[in-house]
Amino acid sequence: MSMLNKAVIATTLATSCWAISPTQAAEPVQISSSLEQQVIEWRRDLHQHPELSNREFRTAKVITEHLQSLGFEVQTGVAHTGVVALLKGAKPGPTIALRADMDALPVVEQTDVAFKSTAVAEYRGKEVGVMHACGHDLHVAMLMGAAQQLTELREQLAGNVVFIFQPAEEGAPAGEEGGAELMLKEGLFKQYQPEAVFGIHVWSAGHTGHIGYREGPLMASSDRFEITVKGQQTHGSRPWGGVDPIVAAGQIINNTQAIVSRQVDITKAPAVVSFGIVEGGVRNNIIPDEVYLEGTIRNFDMDNRAQIFANLKTTAEHTAQASGAEAHVHIDEGYPVTINNPELTRAMLPTMHKVAGADKVNVNALVTGAEDFSFYALEVPGLFVFLGITPEDQDPATAPSNHSPFFYADERALKTGTELYVNWAIDYAKLP
Repeated sequence: MSMLNKAVIATTLATSCWAISPTQAAEPVQISSSLEQQVIEWRRDLHQHPELSNREFRTAKVITEHLQSLGFEVQTGVAHTGVVALLKGAKPGPTIALRADMDALPVVEQTDVAFKSTAVAEYRGKEVGVMHACGHDLHVAMLMGAAQQLTELREQLAGNVVFIFQPAEEGAPAGEEGGAELMLKEGLFKQYQPEAVFGIHVWSAGHTGHIGYREGPLMASSDRFEITVKGQQTHGSRPWGGVDPIVAAGQIINNTQAIVSRQVDITKAPAVVSFGIVEGGVRNNIIPDEVYLEGTIRNFDMDNRAQIFANLKTTAEHTAQASGAEAHVHIDEGYPVTINNPELTRAMLPTMHKVAGADKVNVNALVTGAEDFSFYALEVPGLFVFLGITPEDQDPATAPSNHSPFFYADERALKTGTELYVNWAIDYAKLP
């Protein structure tokens, strides 16, 4: 999408005021108990058969067969294993997209649920356990349920709904492309042209059925950097006989801490530059030729992100040069900041209230984790929310987190998430 089109959309959203009509404020559409049970069964089946990124073949097959049973023409093999379908409402109206991610993680499940995963797969050349430790099985099941409910409501539906079942949110395997970025690269939004995109992520830090939302930045960008510091090997007893890359690397680590604390406008948004790997040397009395550093950058402002990239490169190179060494910096740009369009968020807040209950909808704190939903939300207005899955009698602060081998989801949240997808689609079409 061109910058001009983005600007037009943003202006339209901002000037429409999106007043809430009486029909939008009406009672929510609810799913039947039988559909709720079906969603639970889908989730358990998917949980028991998890698949890693870009390898979601069985998952795609389950989704495809369900959508075909509903009468959809299904597009498969999108970004390797993705599945996409379009529901055309009986009445004219806008097109929106609903997204669920499909992939699991290389984690050995430690829960005691009856449907726990015992699956194994190859990951980075090793056999690993596989688990839906981030809840993507719930996301898929909820969107499958929403597709069924909205199909049954087709005669009442104004506009179109694109169902996006996306692979590789957790990151494509080394040497491969994947996820939201590849779906867009292959022309997903050019083909379907949605006006807005919606997504849900289950969240152990919230109680079951509670919704966490935030206008503007919600989740951080996530970028990996590598710094190779090159010196000149010498004996440890004669450091003046070479160039010590270990000392230079230490100075780089220290000096880069000033990027956030002294060079970036932190009144705009928080940021973090962290080192996770420091490697160099083979013997206690040999100063090596080279030291390797690797770390992560997290940030909530796209302009600050670009500044941090530039300052990291400058700081590393000049610090190394001052010691007679060289620093070579590579930044692997990952997921951008996940930004909720403020006008869209405000317009759909009544929908969230009526689905979950106003007392269960709250502003979420910033999250330093990252999500590739961010790529969609840079193309069209997006709304991404967290759905709590920790039972009311447990403290979410101490519940096993997403990505934990003990990650547990209260399945009662599936009803809320499915109905949220459904009512977003219905209510968006009623916006003035």
